[in-house]
Parts: sequence; C-alpha cells; structure tokens
Amino acid sequence: MSQTDRSTRPWQRLALGVATAIVIVLGFAADIAATGTYHVALIVGAVVAFVGLVLGMTVLGPAASVSAPDSLDDSRIDPADQADDLTGVRDPDFLALGLGGTNMMGMLWTVAMGKRAVGVDVRGCPSLGVHWNIREELYHHLGVIDQMMFDRYGEAGVPRRGDGRLMRLAESLYRSDWPAGPVAADDVLTGFLGAMNAEARIAGTIHHTEFIDDRWKDGVPNRVVTVLDSAVPPGEPDAGRLGADMVEVLDGPSVLQARAADVLILLRRYLEAVEALDLANGVAEPRVRLFTSHRVLTGPDPVARPKRRGGGEAGFADGPDGRKNVRIETIRELDYRGKFRRLRAPGTEVIDLGVPEVFMIAQGFDSTDAARLGFEQEDVTVDHQDGRGPVVAQADYLAGLLDVLVDGRLRRRIASEFDKEGSEYWVRQIAVGHEADPAVGWVLVQVPDFKTFDPILAGLVPAGTDQDSAEYYAGYQHLLRDFYLEQTAHILEIPKEDLKGVQMNYGPKLFSVIERVGKDALVAPNGVVAGDSFGNGHFMTSGGAITGMVGHGARVLAYWQARDTGVGAAQAIRGLADGIKADTEGWLHVSAQEFSQAAPINFGAARIEQIAKASGKDSSLRAATIDATRRHRHSLVPLDYSDWRRPVMYPGRRYAFPLPPLETTHPAARPAESRMPVAPRQAS
Repeated sequence: MSQTDRSTRPWQRLALGVATAIVIVLGFAADIAATGTYHVALIVGAVVAFVGLVLGMTVLGPAASVSAPDSLDDSRIDPADQADDLTGVRDPDFLALGLGGTNMMGMLWTVAMGKRAVGVDVRGCPSLGVHWNIREELYHHLGVIDQMMFDRYGEAGVPRRGDGRLMRLAESLYRSDWPAGPVAADDVLTGFLGAMNAEARIAGTIHHTEFIDDRWKDGVPNRVVTVLDSAVPPGEPDAGRLGADMVEVLDGPSVLQARAADVLILLRRYLEAVEALDLANGVAEPRVRLFTSHRVLTGPDPVARPKRRGGGEAGFADGPDGRKNVRIETIRELDYRGKFRRLRAPGTEVIDLGVPEVFMIAQGFDSTDAARLGFEQEDVTVDHQDGRGPVVAQADYLAGLLDVLVDGRLRRRIASEFDKEGSEYWVRQIAVGHEADPAVGWVLVQVPDFKTFDPILAGLVPAGTDQDSAEYYAGYQHLLRDFYLEQTAHILEIPKEDLKGVQMNYGPKLFSVIERVGKDALVAPNGVVAGDSFGNGHFMTSGGAITGMVGHGARVLAYWQARDTGVGAAQAIRGLADGIKADTEGWLHVSAQEFSQAAPINFGAARIEQIAKASGKDSSLRAATIDATRRHRHSLVPLDYSDWRRPVMYPGRRYAFPLPPLETTHPAARPAESRMPVAPRQAS
C-alpha cells in the first residue's frame, strides 16, 4: 500500500471530526443533564458539536503527512552520494570552527608551519557583499605565507591556478603592474584572465581620500573639506611588518579596497587547492580538510548514548584531560517562510573529528558554539563627555550599494542634524568604491538618534494603522529610502533627484552597531574564541576584518612558533587567548572615537590631527543620544541580519561619470538645496 493510501483522506477526516464531536457532546451533555437544565444542554451540545467537527477536519486530520503516489516517481537518494571523505580528519593540529577571514588566516599560518588544519563552516562559499578598506599589513602577511609555503613544501607542494601558474596570495590581492577593475577572485584564480593575457588584481588602490566636515558652527551652516594625499601602496611583501601592535595597524591609513567576498574567496580557494592537491596525491593526512555546509553537532547523536562523558552537549565532549572532542554534522540551508533555516541533512552520519590540539571559534558576532561553551560578552561603554557618563557604544546605519562610479575613493563626512527641539546630533557617512569599477558605490549613512521612520508620525498613514500591514511597511520603507538618498546626495554631490533613477543593487537596509566583548578568549583547555565572536568594535573602520585576519590570525602563527620552541600546549594557548584579547581591545580603543569624535580612524593618526586643525572643532564633544527613540525605531521593523544575503534591487541606470567636484559651500547654504536640517531653534 502506498503512503497516500495510509494517510488520512477527506472522508476519514470527516468521520474523525464527527466522532470527536459526539464524544465531546456526550460528556458535556451528561454533566449538564445532572443539573436538570436540559434545554441548556441541548444548545451547548449543538455548539460544541460544531466546534468538534471543525477541529476534527482542520486540525486533527491534516496532521498526517501526504506524499505523492509512488507508482511513477522513482526518486531515491543514495546514501553513498552524501557520505564525506574522512581522510585525515581525526585529531587535527588546528580546527577552525567558522571559515571567515580570521580562521582561514589561522589555517594558512598552521599549514605554512607544517601542521594539519581542518575547517568547518555552515556556508558553502563566502558571500559577504560589503567592501573592505584594507591596511597594507594584510598584503604583507599574505606574502610571508606565500614564501613560507614555498620554502617548506617546494614548488610541488604549492597549489596552482587554473592556467598552471603558482597560486600566490599576495600578488592575487595586489600587484602594482596588474590593473584593477571589475574583477572577481575566481577570474584571477582560475587563470581565465591570464589565459587572455589580461592579468588583473583583486584589490583596487585608493587615489582619493577626502573628509567633509559639515557640522554647523556658531549657529550657521559651515563646511570644511580636507583632501589628503593618498597612501602609497606597498611594493613588495615585507616580513618586518608582522607582529605590529593592533592600535598601530588600525591607526594607519587604508591603502587598498576590495569586495569582502573576493578576499575571502581568495583565501578559501587557496585552502581548497591545497586540500585537492594532497587528496590527489594520496596523502594519508592531508594538510587541509574543509567541511562546508557542516556545523558542530547541535543535538544528541541518535545512535549514541543520550549522555556523553562530561555531561556536555553532543557536539563538544570532554576527554579525560578536559580537552574537547568535537563532532560535526552535515546540514542543508533553506529559505523557510522568509527566514533562513539550517537542518540536519537526512541520512547523513555524525563525523567525529577527535580532539584537536587547538580549536578556534570565529563565527561572527553571535556564536552559538561559543555560548554552548559558557562564553559571554558584555556591552562596551564610551563616555561622550556630555554629562551622562559611560553609555553603551551603539549607533544605527543605513547601507546601500549603488551603481555609481565612486572609483578608488575613500570619502567620509560628518554633519549636523537637528531634532524638533533644536538639539544637535553629529552623524557620519562613508562612500567606498573600487578602482575602475562603476558598479561599486557603497554608501553607509548614520541615522540620527531622534529619527524614527514612523509613517504615522510622518503623516503617510492614518493613526491606528496596523504595524504589520503592507501600508505601514510601505510608508516605513519610503521614509527609509528618502532619508538615505538625501544623505547620499550630500556625500556624493549628486542631486537626490538623479539618485532616484540610479540602480540600487542592495538596500537601503537598517542595521545596528553595538560594541561587545568577552572577558577571556579561552573557553576550553584546547579552545579559544576569536574574531567578532570574541568582540567587535565599529564596522566603518573595516577594523573587524583587519583585527581578525592580521591580528587574531597571526596569533595562531605565534602559537605554533611557541610550540616549536618547546613551550607546552597549556602555556601556548594561554598566550593565544591573551593575544586575541589584546588585539580586540586595541580595536575597541581606536574605534571608540567613531562614536564620540569627528575624525575617522582609518585615515591614519597623523591625518586625524590635520583634519581637527582644519575643522577647528574639539573632537571630544558629541551631542546627547535619545535611547527611547532608538528603541522605538527598532520596534517598527525588527533588524534582520540575514537581510545582508537578500538583495533587493531598485532598477535604474548606471552613473559611470566621475563624481562631481566637492563644493566648498555647505548644502544648507545652497539655494537649490531644500532637504537639509533646518536651523536649530530654541526650545520653548
């Protein structure tokens, strides 16, 4: 009999409903009859019978699943097709839980030191769409890895591009005699461009570095434009640049720009190529093993005892010496009713990775694996010197990707916005492009704390409109986009009306920056937390990427160097954890001024002083925030961080002209401009 025959059919649901109603009525009527009120029993019995009938047909019946007839469709999943190759996966030297920039750099340093690395990630391929402003230290680190790989394994042990050339990380990112442009990492690494004699690099250089100070002065609009000499890109990798203090690194200027996904794909493809090379050569313990679309086991193993040694969750189990054994599972990701869900792949087996010498969790700002091991974060506070004392470091931004030729440019703006009572708020914007690529115009706009985007307050919908209605959401989206385009027009010097017709491939999306940090990166005798999972500062500096890849990643190198000199594992991992914390604290230190000062940190410390002198502003001042307003703004449409992977396109034209020159007059002082903050008025 097919499953269709075994499932509940309509006539069976009807019978079930009737039977349910009869049982309910009999019991109910008998109880009421005992009181002598038969007419009440009759009325109530009829009502309950109807309810029982409905429940039986709509709730109880559909509970049984129904499949299609099996007489025609012979679809079957072969378990062998889903089985993973487990060659050399047990007891790795380094286990990366999460394959972002932090852990992939940790894996690269591990392999360069002659060790084995295993990586696990829930995603199949990097997909982070934002653009990074890159300090030159990353280029130097990649160059040192290239040299160490060649010195240790020789030409035969270094992976090759698709065209047969040696795959070199540093030159793929940046090489002065290769042009930039709309280049994807895979275009370079497959050898596609090389085969066409059109070699190109992934990263672009920054030719224009500009800072606009549009804060009001003495009650009137005021503009100060500072154009800075762009930093000179490095010529060759320099091993002497390793080990720099993170404050020093982040205080230095950005020299390169690249799509975050392309940088991550560069690292991923290199690791994949090392893995494929060793597997093809029959190496019993390959240097690299990667498990994408996998995660640490989240529930009990169905074929194992319910309680494992140590009482921990099934994915992490304590060994006799307290070190963690790690087991993983294969997952499938699906978009279920507008939300991304990850489920255990049916028919797959749990994979026991054994006990790694060291594992590192770097899975983004909210790691469930770290939390399962007892890791907690605390809010970071900053003192804005406004009389309130230390408050949580938090700010909201709108992000959008426009088809505008921002080019090799890093432009920052700080401006005054005023609420209805005339209180002043400083807000920041940043425009980031890519050399010779007219499709990359990332603009991020800070939302002033008093702004709510409430369509009822704005008069777009009547009072009492349901917050979950399409009309309410449409009004909210209109206000969001209108404010974003208004502010974008000011930083790009492109009229707002023109921007309305420009294609927007992403956004504007609202997101919140909240600085948080853990107390100790050590979560197990053989495990640490790193990257944003340990702590995060302000994103507009690209500080997270640099702190993770340059700072935390290189701490793994220091770990193996210490082990090679005879330092015990316990002492070495203690040093690794302390180094991770020190790097993150450096990031928090330099990013604090993004919440409380005017000058952006990724311009460089010397340039900050130059900007402050030109602006004539004390950079330690900041207007008061309104926490209640921010909470209301978040309550209108809750922030959904999975939206970063949901492109929403506004079709339009591509603005491939050079950006208009920066005006010397404040936008509010120009007759044609009408959408600037009004002059502050005295509170009554």
